[in-house]
Amino acid sequence: MSKLTFERPIIQRINAGLPSKYGMPRRLEPLSQIDGVSIESLLQEFGSPLFILSEQTIRKTYREAYRAFSSRYPKVQFSWSYKTNYLNAVCNIFHQEGAWAEVVSGFEFQKALANGVPGELIIFNGPDKSREDLKMAIQHQSLIHIDHFDELYDVIHLSKEMEERPKVAIRVNLDTGIYPLWDRFGFNFENGEAGDALTRIMSSERLDLVGLHTHIGTYMLSTDAYRIAATKLASLAVKLERKYGHLIQYIDMGGGFASKNTLKGAYYPGTDTAPSFDDFAEAITSALMSSDIKPDHLPMLILETGRALIDDAGYLAGTVLATKRLSDGRRATIIDAGVNLLFTSFWYDHDIRPVAPVSDQSEDTTIFGPLCMNIDVIRSNMMFPLLKKGDRFVVRRVGAYNMTQWMQFITFRPTVILLDKEGKPHVIRKKESLETFNSQELTPDHLKDFDL
Repeated sequence: MSKLTFERPIIQRINAGLPSKYGMPRRLEPLSQIDGVSIESLLQEFGSPLFILSEQTIRKTYREAYRAFSSRYPKVQFSWSYKTNYLNAVCNIFHQEGAWAEVVSGFEFQKALANGVPGELIIFNGPDKSREDLKMAIQHQSLIHIDHFDELYDVIHLSKEMEERPKVAIRVNLDTGIYPLWDRFGFNFENGEAGDALTRIMSSERLDLVGLHTHIGTYMLSTDAYRIAATKLASLAVKLERKYGHLIQYIDMGGGFASKNTLKGAYYPGTDTAPSFDDFAEAITSALMSSDIKPDHLPMLILETGRALIDDAGYLAGTVLATKRLSDGRRATIIDAGVNLLFTSFWYDHDIRPVAPVSDQSEDTTIFGPLCMNIDVIRSNMMFPLLKKGDRFVVRRVGAYNMTQWMQFITFRPTVILLDKEGKPHVIRKKESLETFNSQELTPDHLKDFDL
């Protein structure tokens, strides 16, 4: 029998909520496998830290979302939000499942084209579309969602210079009872801007108005807000038909569906509060079906949800670097992944677990990353078991935004692997190296030599 590791005794104040109703401490269960594959074996093979994505989870989640909407509405189309996670392997999984591409920059547009997405199946959103970007979108017959009047005037001007007719929609911002109102993007519904933009488009002889679009917010917990938004967009569609005899081809409800992550400061965990795809689908489709749009003129319903489709499929595994005591006696655990890799730590109280069974003893712990900056906090004040240097950890639900908003700061960005449907790991993004960065830098000759 091996000797047990010594754990020094501590005196800890009892806090409300610490024991369960039976008086027993809560225990954080370890997470040792993903899709039946040992996390420890993956860390040994690919290094630490390591992003892990589950293809099986991505496909399962997408099919669940598609079922929820397509069973309630006759014409449904998902469009994968590239900004949420634009690793090619991830995008192509969604494209294989039937999703179009939704992009918000010329860079993402070119990425979608390079992935083989036909231009007419690319939705181009966002406030920053250069004239060159707009030309590219028009030439590829893509769906241009106009964000502001300056962009509208650019499109009208380009339409007079080019042979192709631009296919356009407008983004509409509207009051759904959610605060703060997302009125930075698009044309406002209540003050008449949206109607003005539609009038200008319909008055142009060179633009084809094909749709209406909205995106009411991010990490939305209210399904009623989507019902209100869908109702208002449907009323715009009806006005277009009555005034101009024009039928739009689609209504795009954007994304923003909450994932099962827990927002900082939330009283209940996200697993208990996030609406299901069925909840969102019921609110949106009921509003469209009960509107004054004629049943035989129902437009296609487009969804651009990203976070809710990919968050659950992502994991970040790594290693404990050190443990220490802060000045007030609280325990601190330092890990090898910081906010440079896990940007969503600023939003969420992430679910962090040990990879292997450890001590039953838990303690109020702050988990820091390795960066030399005080804000590098992955999780503050959580009951966590007493991990020691070299122990492994894993963070759940990190598939959305972390691999697009990460930054190279102090350390290299790590390897990203995908576990396929059989559990076989594939490297889908290589770990960075010094060569990665030096290959992009140019040093003037007079700065190459020095004596110290």
